[in-house]
Amino acid sequence: MFLALMGTVVIAGITGYAAERSGFTQNGILPSIIICIGGAFLFFFLRLMFGIGFHAPGWNAILSSIGALIIVPFHWRR
Repeated sequence: MFLALMGTVVIAGITGYAAERSGFTQNGILPSIIICIGGAFLFFFLRLMFGIGFHAPGWNAILSSIGALIIVPFHWRR
């Protein structure tokens, strides 16, 4: 379980960095990485508690990171 959690953090960080460098978001590199890691943590613990998600932790990390990048910045923009 600990290795899956660390892998989730690494994959979420890479997804945040790649999203920022590709132009998918314009938040800044560090905020994008923080948003992705937060979303991945949330989804990881939801999967542990309720079993919601895919069976592969990598897919959960990628999809939750992209979802967090879409939801969080648009929520705070006017």
